[in-house]
Amino acid sequence: MQGKFLFLGTSGSMGVPALGCKCPVCKSSSSFNKRRRCAALISIGNKHLLIDAGPEIREQLLSASADTLTGALITHPHFDHISCVDDLKGFYFAEKKKLPILLSKESFEEICIRHHYLMDSSGGSPVGIHFDFHVMQKSFEKVHFAGLDFEVLSYWQNAMPVMGIKIGNLAYVSDVKEYTNKLIDSLIGIDVLIVSALRQTVSPMHLSIDEAIAFAKKVSAKTTYFTHLAHDVDYERDSPSLPEGIQFAYDGLEVPFQYD
Repeated sequence: MQGKFLFLGTSGSMGVPALGCKCPVCKSSSSFNKRRRCAALISIGNKHLLIDAGPEIREQLLSASADTLTGALITHPHFDHISCVDDLKGFYFAEKKKLPILLSKESFEEICIRHHYLMDSSGGSPVGIHFDFHVMQKSFEKVHFAGLDFEVLSYWQNAMPVMGIKIGNLAYVSDVKEYTNKLIDSLIGIDVLIVSALRQTVSPMHLSIDEAIAFAKKVSAKTTYFTHLAHDVDYERDSPSLPEGIQFAYDGLEVPFQYD
């Protein structure tokens, strides 16, 4: 069965254009240089899995005409990936049932603090009012969630654990900085790799473009897309410098993949 991976957003935490910036990319008229915060929508048949819920998630889902979700996956609890989980409660009111959300213990704990009003703690342990939270207990675990079978991947952004996803012949590995050989081994054989590549210069939190290229070469996917791009990256200027089989993603790009 064929699935679709839609890039709802492809920017770093500041968005592009960035507030207060007058660099050529932020002033660019190219649609490829207009980036909302990282998020994605996986669609397979009538199943729709959202990845992350950052500051523009309402606009992103409306732009994608996503009027229903089967579930959501939160990769990690940084602001640009978790800040607008609240907006997803609209699906609860529309469908009269809790939206399943798969996430780490760290992300769940942050939601309990940041979005405490979405939780019912009357029974002692917090429970979502509008959401059915599924807290992951293991790394590299195969799960059946939101009607889909996939594997949850694990790596780090400094000391923060981050979740990725391998589904069918596609893998999504964003906000990665540190990883083990186990991650690379789990990705060998996939056809479509999506990995973050913040900018040319080295970052303490993200892979640089050169580091992401090295990561992609270890995996050897047929096609690799770079996401989580800062305003340092000019799509049209920098695309020709990428190796064959690697390209920058952009908001609204839809990638087909095979779901077994």
